[in-house]
Amino acid sequence: MMDKFSIEDALSKLWDKLDGWLEAIILRLPNILLAILIMVATYFIARGVKKLMLKFLLGRIGQKSIQDIMAKIVFISILIVGFFMALGVLELNKVLTSILAGAGVLGLAIGLALQGTLSNTVGGLVLSFMPKIRINDYIETNEVKGFVSEISLRNITLRRTDNNYTVVPNSKFVENAFTNYSISKRSRISVSCGVGYESNLQEVEDLVTQILTENFEQQHGEAVEFYFTEFGDSAINFMARFWIDMVKNKEVYAAKHKAIKLIKAQFDAKGINIPFPIRTLDFGKNKLQFETKDKIE
Repeated sequence: MMDKFSIEDALSKLWDKLDGWLEAIILRLPNILLAILIMVATYFIARGVKKLMLKFLLGRIGQKSIQDIMAKIVFISILIVGFFMALGVLELNKVLTSILAGAGVLGLAIGLALQGTLSNTVGGLVLSFMPKIRINDYIETNEVKGFVSEISLRNITLRRTDNNYTVVPNSKFVENAFTNYSISKRSRISVSCGVGYESNLQEVEDLVTQILTENFEQQHGEAVEFYFTEFGDSAINFMARFWIDMVKNKEVYAAKHKAIKLIKAQFDAKGINIPFPIRTLDFGKNKLQFETKDKIE
């Protein structure tokens, strides 16, 4: 025959269990306080080590992105060590073993679920250690161009010339080609124009070459290059190439602006024509006939 349920017995057992828990907490109170103290101390130690690394050790590394990522890795590593030390003080060895085992399974599951995020993280590490891209470099990708503002473990942030920011996932950025205009201080640009068919082509070539050589310094191994490119519909077109100091796109616009103004002024002074597009209408034998209103009626 089953014993009858007694509320008094249930409450008594519950109280005994709570009393046992309370006693265990009181006995372990010094360990709990010590574990909390360890975590707090670990946090401040991690912050201090991070600041010291940024100030002294990482100061020798030129790339700001590498400095930030390495400092974050050290900071998190110290916090993890402090967490495990706190678990050891609390004598939670079995819990620690379970956490490590669970972390392995959880890490595998997260790795499969967040492949894109992990690829971005790996891409961030790759970008941070790449010598061909640094903070404040002016770069151009297939979709955007701008100054590198930040390289994080997830994405790269570009400040465009209109002062707006574009965030590009690291994995997408690493997989595609990009141009870094800040690596080389010298770049070659071109200016195109056309002159009338009546022009002296040798005079045009000599004049443009002289203008660009005198106004844009060409260093050793560099020179102004001039080429007539085609017989156009209303002009003979040419292209002139020359070297400038360039680490951002604004300098290209400024150099072309200056070159075009100089070439136009000299062409005007020498009487060299830059023709407008011309269309000639030849009706031949097909003459237009106009009928008066009276004639039509």
